[in-house]
Amino acid sequence: MAAPFRPFTSRVVPLAAENVDTDQVVPARYLKITDKADLAGALFHDWRFEDDGTLKDPPFVLDRPGMAGRRILLVGDNFGTGSSREHAPWALTAWGIRAVLSTSFADIFRNNALKNGVLPIVVDAAIHARLFALVESDPDAQLTVDLAEQGILLPDGSTLDFDIDPFAKRMLLAGTDEISYVVAKLPQIEAWEAGHPARVDTRVGTPLAPG
Repeated sequence: MAAPFRPFTSRVVPLAAENVDTDQVVPARYLKITDKADLAGALFHDWRFEDDGTLKDPPFVLDRPGMAGRRILLVGDNFGTGSSREHAPWALTAWGIRAVLSTSFADIFRNNALKNGVLPIVVDAAIHARLFALVESDPDAQLTVDLAEQGILLPDGSTLDFDIDPFAKRMLLAGTDEISYVVAKLPQIEAWEAGHPARVDTRVGTPLAPG
């Protein structure tokens, strides 16, 4: 499970590319990796490295001076399209990204991100352009992301509000997921079932039916 999502302040990694698919985020050959911590190097691998493993020249944005440690990724429209793979948010979190800002996300990527501690934030086109202009004019500009308040604090003191599914928000703030949420409810579930015996034995006619 991811750590509980708390407010944080960070500089921004700007990536203006649009329609970035999950095979660009994490190439398919890395999908056999099951240790999430090992995926930082796989993030945008083919955009970052030559065939011999050396960094490309000029370097991809993640590898430019001053980018290490940044936790906000600002991307173009329609981020995370293509095939479904949880390795995409795994790689983002392994590198250190906790929030991704775009005008739109592919549905499967958005759902996978929310389940793996990455906050996908949708902004409108005007705000999107404003954020890119801000980072271009001041590459060290810092934003504060506050999930509980559903807001992004800008350097000028203004706040951008964003929407998120209430249940997904609850899971992120708690640092849990749907399965752990249900497991935590087992005492209440078992108590309810004990007080509400089944009216129909669904095992009748099966090998599990009582003798």
